[in-house]
Amino acid sequence: MTPSRPPGGRRQLHPLPRGLVELYGLLAVLFVLVPEWMAGSALVGFREGRGGADLPVTSQAWERLPELRLATMTLAQLRLLARQLRVCGYAGLSRDKLTARLLRRLKRRQKQGRGRQTL
Repeated sequence: MTPSRPPGGRRQLHPLPRGLVELYGLLAVLFVLVPEWMAGSALVGFREGRGGADLPVTSQAWERLPELRLATMTLAQLRLLARQLRVCGYAGLSRDKLTARLLRRLKRRQKQGRGRQTL
């Protein structure tokens, strides 16, 4: 059995009562805005209650941590650096493996004390 359709081909939709629509709107506000407000106030509380210094400026952190510098480089820049550092077989490596090899090479250079490496 198929339901009968009006001659225009469109089914008639039954409208929801106005009170039910307003209730859905109120629930949407409660489920979206209230958690946002709670999260915002919790973040403010965390910032006030913690001790210690703020995070270092990114340029200072980049000078000390080669991981940050390598993470922002493109694959072409990583391969150019690998060429400068004379890493063998760098052209066929994926980004993750190349980054790991570069980090090992840079840490080895730091331990040997060859001065500052150029990234």
